[in-house]
Amino acid sequence: MRTVPEWRWFTLAGLVLVAQTMLDIAPEGPWGADSFTRGVIGLTGLICIYLGWFRFTFKQVGIIPSINRWQKPESSWKLVLLFSCLCLVFLLIINNTSLSEILPETAGMIVLLVASLSMLNGLYVGLVVSGPLNDQSGEE
Repeated sequence: MRTVPEWRWFTLAGLVLVAQTMLDIAPEGPWGADSFTRGVIGLTGLICIYLGWFRFTFKQVGIIPSINRWQKPESSWKLVLLFSCLCLVFLLIINNTSLSEILPETAGMIVLLVASLSMLNGLYVGLVVSGPLNDQSGEE
């Protein structure tokens, strides 16, 4: 059994950094815009959350969720697509409710980025394990 590399500190740091984007406490930074500084800190937080998720999910250090790391790609690619669709629903909620006034201005764009990347990953894995990109599909 593999030991899980440390993921808690990455996740905690990421959550703290993302949470600070809701507050107006960032310095102006060398570019003279505190909103840009908040964005940079928030994106750094998202990267930390991703690294924590990756370490927890795949039980190894890395950043690329290649198919050989997936335990059950035949079924889990559908969960990745479901997550992507839920992100798109959340995006619609953000854009069509008063939630857009509470969240940072770029929240919708970041949710759309996460949805797009997860959808591309899920579709690719689906095409490789059970679609036309499967090596065994033509050898029957």
